[in-house]
Amino acid sequence: MLEYPEPTKGASLILAFRPTRVLILGSGPLAASRTFSALEADSEVLILAQGGLESACEEIKWRASRSQVKVSDWSSDGGDSQETTVLEKFLDDTPGISLACITDTAIHPHRRSRDSCERIYRVLKARNIQVNTTDIPDLCDFTFTSTHRFTDATTQKASPLQIGVTTNGQGCRLSSRLRRDIVSKVPSHATLAVSNIGRLRSLAKEKASESKGKEPVSLVEDDGSDEIEEDSAVTTPNRPVPSRSTSETAVESARRRMKWVAQVSEYWPLTKLASLTETDMSELLEGEVPETPLTQSLMGISASSIHSLPSLNRGRIFLVGSGPGHPSLLTQATHTILTRLADLVLSDKLVPDAVLALIPKSVEVRIAKKFPGNAEGAQMEMMEAAIEAANRGLTVVRLKQGDPVVYGRAGEEVLYFRSHGFEPLIIPGVSSALAAPTFAGIPVTQRGAAESFIVCTGVGRRGKEIQLPAYERGRTLVILMGVARLAQVVQSLTNTLPSNKREGAAYPLNTPVAIIERASMPDQRVITSTLKDIVQALESSGDQRPPGMIIVGWSVLCLHGRGDTEVLEEGAEKGDERRVERWLGAHKWRVETGIDANWDLF
Repeated sequence: MLEYPEPTKGASLILAFRPTRVLILGSGPLAASRTFSALEADSEVLILAQGGLESACEEIKWRASRSQVKVSDWSSDGGDSQETTVLEKFLDDTPGISLACITDTAIHPHRRSRDSCERIYRVLKARNIQVNTTDIPDLCDFTFTSTHRFTDATTQKASPLQIGVTTNGQGCRLSSRLRRDIVSKVPSHATLAVSNIGRLRSLAKEKASESKGKEPVSLVEDDGSDEIEEDSAVTTPNRPVPSRSTSETAVESARRRMKWVAQVSEYWPLTKLASLTETDMSELLEGEVPETPLTQSLMGISASSIHSLPSLNRGRIFLVGSGPGHPSLLTQATHTILTRLADLVLSDKLVPDAVLALIPKSVEVRIAKKFPGNAEGAQMEMMEAAIEAANRGLTVVRLKQGDPVVYGRAGEEVLYFRSHGFEPLIIPGVSSALAAPTFAGIPVTQRGAAESFIVCTGVGRRGKEIQLPAYERGRTLVILMGVARLAQVVQSLTNTLPSNKREGAAYPLNTPVAIIERASMPDQRVITSTLKDIVQALESSGDQRPPGMIIVGWSVLCLHGRGDTEVLEEGAEKGDERRVERWLGAHKWRVETGIDANWDLF
């Protein structure tokens, strides 16, 4: 008897679903996010909210004004029980709802109670409506994946290609990170390949209908073993295609074409699929594509043995800077230490995997446990581990992001190691304070726009607030480790009242600002706006991507488009409003992801 795999519980049934009508309960930012996802799935979105449209967030008001959603008032004077009655009447008057999202369980100060959620859940389930209740897993019939919809590389429009990642409740933030990692590895031409295969399938079906007098042709084998109508269902694309004959029926011809589509989808390089023309597709469906080997250019590095350097004095400690993140920005000294000399690597938690991957598997790597509230203890733990290993004669590498002495606490470690009889060698790294703005297209200095720059931290020792520099029109302010406290930073910079949180003049609200996250990495994100709108811009952009930094000053816009290097001309401040409009256009902010593709050369 045949044996089949035993199911392992705990997974989700992941579906690509397009509900006709979706009900959103609540009208805050999360409701807006759920609304956008439903609209992208061609669903009609109905919103029930306390206070109706007046209490809704700005995005929902904007979508309602464009008739993208319908917002109804859920207010009642009879408390929760009356609220349930209002919901029941709404559902009776609005048939066809298949999904509902309760989103106001995480909104303060009017957070919906669990009892209220349970009553609403029962009402919805009584009508066979599937429910998602935010932050209450046992009141969820379905959950949302961390989703990314690709943009077509040629048309810049939304692509059919879409991915979703779920950890099944084990780590929502981690699923977002994994999704970004996956997205960063998908080649840009994959979207065009998907579009071309879709067109190829459509052409195959059109030919089948033409040959059958416009009647639909079944493209499924009689035994159901070769389903080719559904994506990913062809389990045997290598099954031989019978030789063509003059007696071939329309159904046989249609099946043959679809099997060819399945085979090229599986085996042809994405670059070839992306380059298919209409003529290529027609010829392919007629079986006229030459059966010649397909070649792919492969870039590789010839293998060569790497001999170890002559043994240096053992029992040493190196303080090493790994740069902003991209492994090609490591200094030669850092690369040598990591790949040839290290016995133990004690790494900060923000050093990316691309750098850690260079370390030989035989070398032990420990990651610092520097989380909020534990930074001081984790720092001491790493320093003690370095001394213990060095006393055993090992070469220890304290690996830090950026440059060790630019807010890397290198000075503390130098003094500590020295007090224990070890004189560490500091290896400089490319500082993210300079590299990150460059990756974002922002010069920290630029003639006509920024005569100087200043680097500071957004958080002081043990989490205390610091005094920020005063506004100077010709100076760029680089704030490291301040994104998590963006609202307080902006308040300190723009507050016109005397404050001990800023040294002097306040920053104008129209001052350009950029938030650069995961600089130099494939999922780098740059959010640009003004001090007036940057907090809302960050909140509207989804989850944060540490590490991040803040750049404030007119250098942020000076190289955008045709450039603007007249910021420091006499009287130029009178044109700042127009200057910002030219930069941002009709929008309040701009979000850009990824880095220049040419970095793949390195």
